[in-house]
Formats: sequence, C-alpha cells, structure tokens
Amino acid sequence: MSLIAVIDDDEYIGSMLERALKEEGYQVIRAYSGTEALLLFEKRNPDLVLLDLMLPGLAGEKVLEKIQGIPVIVVSAKAEIDHKVDLLLGGAADYVTKPFDIRELMARIAVQLRGSGGSKGRGILTFEEITIDLDTFEAYVGEAKIHLTPTEFAVLKQLIKNPSQVVTKARILDAISEDTPDCTESSLKIHISNLRKKLKSESGKDYIESVWGIGFKMRQDATC
Repeated sequence: MSLIAVIDDDEYIGSMLERALKEEGYQVIRAYSGTEALLLFEKRNPDLVLLDLMLPGLAGEKVLEKIQGIPVIVVSAKAEIDHKVDLLLGGAADYVTKPFDIRELMARIAVQLRGSGGSKGRGILTFEEITIDLDTFEAYVGEAKIHLTPTEFAVLKQLIKNPSQVVTKARILDAISEDTPDCTESSLKIHISNLRKKLKSESGKDYIESVWGIGFKMRQDATC
C-alpha cells in the first residue's frame, strides 16, 4: 500500500484529498507548512508527494528542492507556463493546476507510482491505523512512530499478516524463530504484553486479543 504525503495549508483541499486517496486504498500523511513537511519527511518516507506551492513559512518551491528520490506532483493555483516549466525541469514529476478534477489527479498519481515502482519495493503491512515497514523495521500508529524490539516487531508482523485468524503460540514461535531464536513460549507472553502496551499508549486501543489456550489475534474495532 503506497504512502502519499499531502502538503497543503488549505484545510478543505487537504481533507478532500485525504478522503479521496483513502477511498483509492492509499495511506495518507499530511503537513500544513513547508517547515512541517520537512520535519515529517525525517520521520516518514512517502512514496509520492502532493505539494502546494503557496505554503506558510518555507515555500513549496524550496521544499521541492529538498525532496530526493520521491515523485512530487505539484498541485497549485499558480498557472503560469514559465513557472510550470521551471518546476518540472527542477525536479517535479508532474504539475496539476487548481481547481482540478479529482479523477484526473488520481490517474496522474497512479501513473507516477507505476513509474517509480509503487512502494519502492518496500513491504508494507497495515491494520487499521497501525503500519509496519518490513524493510526498515519501523512501526507506526497513525503518524506516531513506536519503538519495538525485534521480537515485538516480529510478533506484530505475524498478527497483522493474519488479521482475521487466531494465530497459535506455536505458529508465532515457529514464524519468528529465524529473527528471534531466543523467544520461548513463556517469554512470548511478556513480549506480547509489552507490545500491547506500546500500541495502546499511542492509540488508546487494545489491538491484541488473547484467545485462551490457543493464541492471539488482532482485535477488529479495538476499544479502550
């Protein structure tokens, strides 16, 4: 699942883009200024950026100069041809003028993602607001990064890969044995308890359900 950054200080346009992107199956992160965008990129590595130019603080043109290796579609009310040409030559992958047709924008996004290899070859798993990156071993709840031990990450990976199933303790131990060979059935309970607390501290939700005598599963519509 591709991660798209929406950089726009217009709350209405940003929210409209976020809804439309999520309906298409994309993940979305947002920033409302140029400075906030650069701070966001230090924490997350999106697959594509939708960038407004008239941002408070650091202008969109300056943000574009600092983005490397990620396709950027400029979405701006600035319609001057010379300005468009300069930005396209300066690194933008595409330029869409506001107001725009959302279907056209979605098509342009799909084209850029195909051209860049989608999610840059990364393995991304998601469950509701939880995201884990199998290449970087990073985990997020919403936009907040959570710090997991290798065993906690390996366990969460197995649970998210089988979201509608009860995953037995034996199956978890077998699946994670290569990454964390020292984990045992008795220590597994401790790791899962710690994992559950970390997820809950960011989300306020208890995402992992214990199925007595069998194993564990991800809890759909988790509550506090």
